[in-house]
Amino acid sequence: MSQQAEVAALFDTWNQALQSGDPDQVTALYAFNGILLPTVSNQVRHNHSEIRDYFVHFLAKKPQGKIDESNIRIFNDIAINSGVYTFNFAPPGEAAFAATARFTFVYRWQGDRWQIVEHHSSLMSEK
Repeated sequence: MSQQAEVAALFDTWNQALQSGDPDQVTALYAFNGILLPTVSNQVRHNHSEIRDYFVHFLAKKPQGKIDESNIRIFNDIAINSGVYTFNFAPPGEAAFAATARFTFVYRWQGDRWQIVEHHSSLMSEK
C-alpha cells in the first residue's frame, strides 16, 4: 500500500471508530496531546479527556461520515489530509439530518502507527 493510500485509509479507521459508538475507541486515534477543533462545539479540546468528552456527545447523534474531497500531503513523519466531508446523523428520537464541513487531519508517525495530532472541522458557511 502506498503512503498516500495508507493516509487516506486513516479516515476510514476513524469513521469506523465513530460507528462503534465507543468514545474511547475514537479518542485512542488521537495523540495524548492532540488538539481537536470540533465541528459542533466552540470549545477547543487539548487532551484525551477533553477529546473523549466531545465524542461522548457527538457519537450520541449516530454520525456516519464520507469524504467529498481529500487532499493528502506527506512530509516525512507528518501527514496532512484536508478537504470536505459530509456527515449523516440519525439521533434517536429526532429527525435525521446531514452536515457538510471542511476538515484538516494532521497525523504524526509514532514509530508503529499514525496518530492524529491536530483535527480541525468547521461547518461550511455558504449555503
